[in-house]
Amino acid sequence: MTRLWLVRHGPTHAKGIVGWTDLPADLSDHAALNRLSLYLPDAPVVSSDLSRAIATADAIADGRDRLPHDNRLREIHFGDWEMRGHAEVEAEDPELIRAFWDQPGTVAPPGGESWDGLASRVGQGVDDHLSTAASDLIVVCHFGAILTQVQRALGVTALEVFAHRIDNLSVTCLHTGPDGWSAEVINHRP
Repeated sequence: MTRLWLVRHGPTHAKGIVGWTDLPADLSDHAALNRLSLYLPDAPVVSSDLSRAIATADAIADGRDRLPHDNRLREIHFGDWEMRGHAEVEAEDPELIRAFWDQPGTVAPPGGESWDGLASRVGQGVDDHLSTAASDLIVVCHFGAILTQVQRALGVTALEVFAHRIDNLSVTCLHTGPDGWSAEVINHRP
């Protein structure tokens, strides 16, 4: 059995919809980062290639093997909605944004990607990394990326998985093995 330790990056304090926009993380809470590092196993650390994930991974690596960044572990690509407020996007195209959140799957923002596209991309990246992991792997990534793997472990719909919170600097630990996927803990704040 392999344990997948999914860590959400530090907060960005952004006010708009953020996916692929490369914003820095606020890593000023050194006590939280220290608790997080102490909670995690001695395992390789990989992150998305966005700076908020890279900096968070570097901050918690603490002597662990640091694997190359992987762009497949990025947040969902919001396309034309990037860095815009929800109210602004809803005023422009209320039916599309409601469908995107209420019927996640194949609906995508203009110039962006769907939930199914995100899940496929992140799933492939995670699978590739797990194929070389001994027993544990730490992945520092994003809200949506983590939820795709929670959905996979729980065997629920995208809409059902949206009920889960994934806080900044939280840990979600999933297991995978011959009997499939399961969740040990979701959104734990050490």
